[in-house]
Amino acid sequence: MNENQEKNGRKPMLPKVPQRPGYQIWVVVGLVMLAIFTILRGGNDPRMITKNEFWKMAEEGDLQDVVILPNQKAVEVTLKDEALRNIKYRDRIPKPSLFSPRSGGPHFQFYISEAKDFENELEKRMPGFNYKIDPRTDITGGLLYWGLFILMMVGLWMIMRRVATGGPGGQIFNIGRSRATLFDAENKVKITFNDVAGLDEAKEEIKEIVEFLKNPKKFTDLGGKIPKGALLVGSPGTGKTLLAKAVAGEANVPFFSLSGSDFVEMFVGVGAARVRDLFKQAKEKAPCIIFIDEIDAIGRSRGRGSMPGANDERENTLNSLLVEMDGFATDSGVIILAATNRPDVLDSALMRPGRFDRQISIDKPDLNGREAIFKVHLKPLKLNAEVEPKKLAAQTPGFAGAEIANVCNEAALIAARRGKASVDMQDFQDAVDRVIGGLEKKNKLISPEEKKIVAYHEAGHAVSAWFLEHANPLVKVSIVPRGVAALGYAQYLPREQFLYTYEQLFDEMCMTLGGRAAEEITFGKVSTGALSDLEHITKMAYAMVTVYGMNDKIGNISFYDSKQSEYNFNKPYSEETGKTIDEEVRKIIEAAYDRTKELLTAKREQLEILAKELLKREIIFQSDLENLIGKRPFDAPTAYQAYLNGDGKKENGEAEDEEVTIPVHREPGSVPDMEGNTAPLEK
Repeated sequence: MNENQEKNGRKPMLPKVPQRPGYQIWVVVGLVMLAIFTILRGGNDPRMITKNEFWKMAEEGDLQDVVILPNQKAVEVTLKDEALRNIKYRDRIPKPSLFSPRSGGPHFQFYISEAKDFENELEKRMPGFNYKIDPRTDITGGLLYWGLFILMMVGLWMIMRRVATGGPGGQIFNIGRSRATLFDAENKVKITFNDVAGLDEAKEEIKEIVEFLKNPKKFTDLGGKIPKGALLVGSPGTGKTLLAKAVAGEANVPFFSLSGSDFVEMFVGVGAARVRDLFKQAKEKAPCIIFIDEIDAIGRSRGRGSMPGANDERENTLNSLLVEMDGFATDSGVIILAATNRPDVLDSALMRPGRFDRQISIDKPDLNGREAIFKVHLKPLKLNAEVEPKKLAAQTPGFAGAEIANVCNEAALIAARRGKASVDMQDFQDAVDRVIGGLEKKNKLISPEEKKIVAYHEAGHAVSAWFLEHANPLVKVSIVPRGVAALGYAQYLPREQFLYTYEQLFDEMCMTLGGRAAEEITFGKVSTGALSDLEHITKMAYAMVTVYGMNDKIGNISFYDSKQSEYNFNKPYSEETGKTIDEEVRKIIEAAYDRTKELLTAKREQLEILAKELLKREIIFQSDLENLIGKRPFDAPTAYQAYLNGDGKKENGEAEDEEVTIPVHREPGSVPDMEGNTAPLEK
């Protein structure tokens, strides 16, 4: 174990020692020896002849010895030496070999029905011939027969043993067995609640379940009952499985872990059988916890997408799960934890109290949550003194816990690639760019004209956001080509909130159109670089008109149905209303574009300064804007400034309720559209 591994408390990654061959090698050796013995023995055995051939040899006087074997009902024949030199016998007698030299015979053998009858016949046809009677038995043949029989029985026993233990070949017999992994005192998870950051509310909910398992009397004295199940709901990467691992490490009770897809099999009835077997094992070890990850694999609403009269295996599995969770003979000693990022597709019977009493929402962390997560993932890294988790949290809006862990790992890899002794802020900034925009395309050929268009496009976004009151000023803007087709991107830290006014949404639209407006003002023509901007504002405008009721002509009407089936393509309005919606959406977007053009025309000098600085430096941060284009003409600080200055916390250290999760891969607004989508990186 080297020094770094000793400091980090990690075991060295050593190669696995190959397993020594077991009984298989002895089976192979035995078969090879048996084959050699059979070949050698078969090559030197007496040749078989018929009884008539024997009497012909006797008539010609070629016989030397005749041995009758009563126990084997056979006769062995040895010829005279002068007869062996006869050409008719030379190719028929067995040849001597290296392992079994044969000099005197026997040379031939034939079978008889009864030894006594053959003796009488021999004395009658060859009177005075001196023959022998040998009562021996065929030992080698018996050994061969019984050896093969014993070998077959041993092989069959070994196969059945592997089947019983669930080894290779035994899966077909154990197909109805549960595939859950058991974590108990001997096989304990080492992750605790201290390793989970940024999920304070969710941890409090889960800790109560763990506390009940450790100290049930505290709750039962007041007549309370522990929830039978808790459903962890959240976006991918927010820490649902990590929180379940922490429960396994803290609860000190048996913990069964498996995925929803572990119940799925091609055979009918296997899923329901595995559910029954899982709960049977759990009840034997109660009190215990069962964790089912990605439960939407078996928990989808019944009847959706199935053909009439068809047998849906998934529905049978779900029915069995529903009965086991809260049926007629339910045992209260089993607690169910489940995780999913698709709660909208789950069956209502699965979501009701009594099965999943609690739905614990795990959202993407806010600024303070991201700072806490960074502190956890920065512990094992060798950091430069300038690295501050607060700045990193402010530069990663909308990042989930898994993305933050990826940023820390990428920063360490970048620093190691550059031969540094520690990880500094530049490495983290490059890692954030790598995660958001993709790999930097250093060899991507981009003409000076294209680079100039990208610079003015991004400068248009930055200037619009800086001089619009309700827009979100940029944190960072880059014109370095990244990813597959991204020629540049702007990163924003919105003031996170729950409710939005028409003015706020309109300012967001104006800022999003700033790139295209800057292109038209500067070059007199537009490019295809505003694709993601146009997609974003179109969805936002339709949402304002058809979802949020923010249009005077359409009125306070929302055509959005949260429970609408995904296969229902019928619009809830007439064609005439659809035309009106299209006209109103076009008016809103045209008004936003005209307003943005007026703003950028008035701020043309600032636009030129920022675009030229971008062409020179390629990357600009929010701290540079005030020096380049002047102070922002509004009293309220930006969300980025407020957080870095510590204004986002109360006196008692609690965070203000001004943040809500913002997706990172979008530019630049903070309002979801009708479909819950956000705009991708600028292209």
